[in-house]
Amino acid sequence: MIITEKNYVEKAEAAIQLHKNKINEKTKKKKPMVTTSKIRNLLSMTADICNEVMDCKEEKLNDELCGRIDYLKVRVLYEAGREPVVREFVEDTNMLKCISEIGGSKKNYLLFSRYMEALVAYHRFYGGKDN
Repeated sequence: MIITEKNYVEKAEAAIQLHKNKINEKTKKKKPMVTTSKIRNLLSMTADICNEVMDCKEEKLNDELCGRIDYLKVRVLYEAGREPVVREFVEDTNMLKCISEIGGSKKNYLLFSRYMEALVAYHRFYGGKDN
């Protein structure tokens, strides 16, 4: 996986730093960061699934949970398609690849969930807010 137990915090910080320091090529000004509400919506979708994943007794997730994870990916794609700043955030964080790498593994999903929490934390720490 792109993220591991040892690097997910550093990867989250690096992704937020990359996202917050983007420059618009035409205006030479900083691009706006994704809003807190948008990033928290993505975290909320992740947390809803996480609660059920934690209750799962097996390491391999059942088809229903795998389907919900696939739907999470679809929702992330939809949100990224609606707003360019969300798309850049999704790309900067490698979110879609991380979701794809879950592969029905409880351990991988829980790691992804912690990565999402770290993204929200660093976003707030580095000045992310609602506009």
